[in-house]
Amino acid sequence: MPGYQILNDKTWRLGDYSIQSLKLEDSELIRLWRNAQISALRQSKELTTEEQNSYFRNMVIPEFKNPAPQKILVRFTLKGLLIGYGGIVHIHWADRRGEVSFLLETTRANHHETYVREIKIFLKMLSEMAFFYLDFNKLTTESYNHRLFHVKAIEDFGFKREGLLRKHTMINGQWIDSIIASLLKEDFSI
Repeated sequence: MPGYQILNDKTWRLGDYSIQSLKLEDSELIRLWRNAQISALRQSKELTTEEQNSYFRNMVIPEFKNPAPQKILVRFTLKGLLIGYGGIVHIHWADRRGEVSFLLETTRANHHETYVREIKIFLKMLSEMAFFYLDFNKLTTESYNHRLFHVKAIEDFGFKREGLLRKHTMINGQWIDSIIASLLKEDFSI
């Protein structure tokens, strides 16, 4: 099955890493990772296989043919092996902006050094796609402050903190702040 029409089956590479359109076959691994890492996501309960399949069938696959999709989800691979996924969600085409999404395979995500290295690789390829292929002006992120290694990684990459939403999200019975950051096309260089 072809991926996003807007991406023309293009693959972005950096060494042995690559990103390209998400595939239907990625659904189950992603579900397992999401369920294991709920505290990093806007997800309140574990997803069933049926819910995940329904989401892919009804919300992801139909966007492949849309010339201006609301989200572009990509698979993140190392030597062809799926190790994560993410993309650009909540896209606003008139303003050429969207929000970055990223999730790394759980074992890799739990090793902070690996996570920091690989999110930066992912962000480099995604930023190239967004700024130079799709002509976006801005990418945004929302990160939770209980994951400071993640916040530091995106800020080290070049995202600038724009704001703090105090006690914005309940995670494991505690109120957590959300940190809003952005990267402009003019701030990114290959």
